Amino acid sequence: MSTVPGDPLANGVRFDPDELRVSRLRAVRGPNFWRLAPVIACDLTLGSLEDVPSTSIPGFNERLMSMLPTLREHPCSRGTEGGFLERLEEGTHLPHILEHVSLELQTLAGTDVSFGRVVESGDPGVWWLIVAYEEEEVGLQAVRQAVRLVRACMSGEPYDVQHAVEDLHDLLESVRLGPSTAAIVEEAQRRGIPVRRLNNYSLVQLGLGKNLRRVQAAMSDYTSAIGVEIAQDKDDTRRVLGAIGLPVPEGVTASSADAAVEAAAEIGWPVLIKPLDASHGRGISGALRDDDAVRGAYGVASAYGRRVIVEQFVTGRDYRVLVVDGQVAAVAERVPAHVVGDGQHTVRQLIDHANQDPRRGKGHSRTLTRLPDDEATAAFLALRGLTCDSVPAAGEQVFLRATANLSTGGTSIDRTDEIHPDNVTACEMAAGVVGLDIAGIDVLSPDITVPFRENGAVIIEVNAAPGLRMHTHPTEGTPRYVGAPIIDMLYPPGQPYTIPVIAITGTNGKTTTTRLTAHLFRQTGKTVGFTTTDGVYLQNRLVMEGDMTGPFSANIILSNPTVDVAVLETARGGVIRAGLGFDECDVGVVLNVSADHLGLRGINTLEQLAEVKSVVPAVVKREGHAVLNADDPLVYPMRDRSGGDIVLFSTMQDGENPLFDEHIGRGGIGVRIEEGEFVIRRGRLRIPIAAEREVPLMMGGAARFQRQNVLAAIATAYVQGVRYDTIRAGLLSFFPSPSMTPGRLNLMRVGKARVLIDYAHNPAAVAGLVEMVTEIPARRRVGVITVPGDRRDEDIRALGRLCAVLDHVIVKEDSDTRGRASGQIAGLVIEGLREGGMHVDAIETVLDEMEAVDRAIRDVQEGDLVMVLADKVPPVLAYVQRYAEGSAAM
Repeated sequence: MSTVPGDPLANGVRFDPDELRVSRLRAVRGPNFWRLAPVIACDLTLGSLEDVPSTSIPGFNERLMSMLPTLREHPCSRGTEGGFLERLEEGTHLPHILEHVSLELQTLAGTDVSFGRVVESGDPGVWWLIVAYEEEEVGLQAVRQAVRLVRACMSGEPYDVQHAVEDLHDLLESVRLGPSTAAIVEEAQRRGIPVRRLNNYSLVQLGLGKNLRRVQAAMSDYTSAIGVEIAQDKDDTRRVLGAIGLPVPEGVTASSADAAVEAAAEIGWPVLIKPLDASHGRGISGALRDDDAVRGAYGVASAYGRRVIVEQFVTGRDYRVLVVDGQVAAVAERVPAHVVGDGQHTVRQLIDHANQDPRRGKGHSRTLTRLPDDEATAAFLALRGLTCDSVPAAGEQVFLRATANLSTGGTSIDRTDEIHPDNVTACEMAAGVVGLDIAGIDVLSPDITVPFRENGAVIIEVNAAPGLRMHTHPTEGTPRYVGAPIIDMLYPPGQPYTIPVIAITGTNGKTTTTRLTAHLFRQTGKTVGFTTTDGVYLQNRLVMEGDMTGPFSANIILSNPTVDVAVLETARGGVIRAGLGFDECDVGVVLNVSADHLGLRGINTLEQLAEVKSVVPAVVKREGHAVLNADDPLVYPMRDRSGGDIVLFSTMQDGENPLFDEHIGRGGIGVRIEEGEFVIRRGRLRIPIAAEREVPLMMGGAARFQRQNVLAAIATAYVQGVRYDTIRAGLLSFFPSPSMTPGRLNLMRVGKARVLIDYAHNPAAVAGLVEMVTEIPARRRVGVITVPGDRRDEDIRALGRLCAVLDHVIVKEDSDTRGRASGQIAGLVIEGLREGGMHVDAIETVLDEMEAVDRAIRDVQEGDLVMVLADKVPPVLAYVQRYAEGSAAM
């Protein structure tokens, strides 16, 4: 066992640094239990280190601060710089140290993060480490590195902090958005437009549903494929531009070195050679003045494309004109990569010195790209009689490349305010004739302030997906925020960029309320996408089966360009594991909070469960609505967490709920039942919708537990502008049937008996179901019951006690007992049944679900009512339906 060198004991206890372990590490991408923004969530186990403070480990604090001296700047809970150092010197918990180390490693790598928390998970020996991140992969790796660093500080082993930070920085540069995409995304976020990254590169979705748009770098889903094809072929571009009278250099395509020499002679010296379909200046020669130079340049160009073009060499300054949606948005003069001599240092030394500029880096992620010192540089210098060891005279400008691309170390000067109006027209014509919504027009001109026709200027290329960095971060001149005109093009003023997003959470009733709400919106003629524990639906068509109540399924709906309205069942598990699948919602509904899933993932109390569910009203837009249950003491307080308007619903009569009455008295919106009728109240305004007994979902008034679901759906539709007569029509046409609400209150006739199938799986849900069953006339009431195995023993027994009022019970178990031994769940249910007063002779045990259902139905008699708490709803429904059809045919 490894120990702290020189002292095998810490706090009187021998320990092993490797006992500090990450048992689970994940990126939580949406608003979540801990923060309404992305976080890295980490489960830490400490073993014998559980009670070891930093001061008990000899040399730990000194090693940590020598490795990461910038930790001195962390205020921690003290609120002032040096606060964390004070905590460290007083002795603090290892998870708390990991929090700060994880954040600091991300900061040193180049991100701006500061949020962190450490909390007890509720599971023995397990702590939750929560830290913010900007880039997911960087955040995950920072936590891993933090654990290694802290272990090294404990053991005295070496740890290369600089290497770790450099690796994190390189990772950051490889995964963060490029400057062009980032410019567009930043503008979209500034306007509140939802942004979703669709891959690890630059493909990004803006907006939601039918109003979504996609961009990739400076290319949009409006970009013409034909326009891109033309732009990629330099000969086609030259011909298209020339055909409408725009100035272009003379050129001839060549498929061999000999043909290139002949073309050069035809055009006249000097010429240049470039590939027809390369980018970033690859393979482009400088001025060529003889046959041998042409042959050499042809070999270079042909390595980048099978066809090359020999073109008239035109001198002039290199300008890039950005055209967006038919209008010039920015102009930059591009200067090729170069150094300026001082009469003392070599070209290579001047390059090395220039590359020390912190603005320079690899690729496009920095304002400037590193100056090149490679074979291409040496070859270009050789054409001018120089080498990398040459010493330029003081003030002498030495170019390193023929082209002015920023990707090869070039610089840019903003010239937007200097371009002549005639040249603006010419560039806009060039973009239009090629057919690009976003185009980069490359112009060679002695002076952009003079019309092209007067100074011999030519348009040499039109680029699809042009780089924006030269405009947003020019080396000299005014930055141009070119993301704005691109967003203006994608979303003209007044055009919506999102769709209504309705999120529905609570312990019970979520699926039924989601389905009913979706049904109400479908009455308006809209295409509705919704997610439930049964699957993902488009209109009423199942597109993906399974428990779909988390961010993955939400993304399926929100990324579908045919969806007008999204209705998303939102379960606690998804909020904890991965966060919400959206940043904001228009309506956030909380139905209720009762005991379910307690003891899982650190949620041990009803108050904690309520906090998880309160994330939904917390992300309601300011102009949106939080629809809350005024009867639930854990739901009503969530109004304080929401920035939207509060809408209440209540199953109590006038005068029974003073909170609801006070809300209505202030002119607020509420929905309740008055004299047997569902009613919308808006201050003194009273809008009757439908009688309770008329609504099929209410089962003639017997299904009182459905009141909350109906009220919440009415409120949601109303605040979203659905007409009250449309709401009424929707309520009256929504039936608790296998087709509309599979597994939710499905009552079917089997001969002269009835079978009720429901997915109820916690005491609160079963209580409502049993209450309804006892009110339905029946000769004998039979239950086929169980509870999921991940519930607490007390919850399993509670369900048994609730079902003890039935005449006969068959106890089954789910196929997945969730870690419990076979028969253990059934035993606890039977204990509850016996505690509730049921005689042992009225209890059977048939563990397999289908066998239990078959046993109940085969024994059914006229007038019986069988209540099945189904786990695998589709096969149970199909099985009972076959019996129902068979009995009907007899």
